[in-house]
Amino acid sequence: MSDDLAARLREQGLRLTPQRQLILRAVEELAHATPDEVLAHVRSQVSSVNASTVYRTLEVLEELGLVRHTHLSDRAPTYHSTREHEHVHAVCRRCQAVTSYDPGLVAPVVERLAADGFTVDVGHLAIFGVCGDCARAESAPPPT
Repeated sequence: MSDDLAARLREQGLRLTPQRQLILRAVEELAHATPDEVLAHVRSQVSSVNASTVYRTLEVLEELGLVRHTHLSDRAPTYHSTREHEHVHAVCRRCQAVTSYDPGLVAPVVERLAADGFTVDVGHLAIFGVCGDCARAESAPPPT
């Protein structure tokens, strides 16, 4: 992680700072995290990092192609590492669980749109619904 980060920063004339390293590591460890969740994770290690540093760093990391964002709620964007394989996000509207699926799941839709000249950003795709656990809990008979 650090070597890739350092190389990409140098290419842009930027420095490798401890904050940038911590923030990228936090995104990788959290898998899917909002800037506030990244901030809380980083602050558990170094209390001196502020919110604006996290937001600016996430923007830089995204420009460098080291993280991506998607919208998994109506809140802030959620970031994940590009080291993960590209994936589609399924988000439960009840429990907010996020499950990652292989992009092949939506291949017919992607191919149909591509036939019309539209290129889909699969990693940005989020499908909302109700997960199996929540659906089963909802349909279970009430306890006696």
